[in-house]
Amino acid sequence: MAVAIYTKLYKTFLKDMKNTILFATDLNTEETIVSESQKGSNKVNFIERIHRSENELLFDAVVTLTRITKSPNFDIAIFKAMDKVCQLIYDKQIENK
Repeated sequence: MAVAIYTKLYKTFLKDMKNTILFATDLNTEETIVSESQKGSNKVNFIERIHRSENELLFDAVVTLTRITKSPNFDIAIFKAMDKVCQLIYDKQIENK
């Protein structure tokens, strides 16, 4: 039941375009860190940690997103496209909970 409530709250949250989902990786623990922040705010709220074994595709996508930011030929269009991929994979993670 808690998962159903969480999923419903998350779907409501996604409709609120004032918030942005943020991704990071912890390579030591092999986890994807998911957070959210209101657009224009410096405050970041932790949502969850997802172990690589739970969703390897998301972990690899976030690693790729991080590599894009470190590229000497950084391209914002490529970054936004990869961020969208991460968002889609995470959306599926929530739907399947």
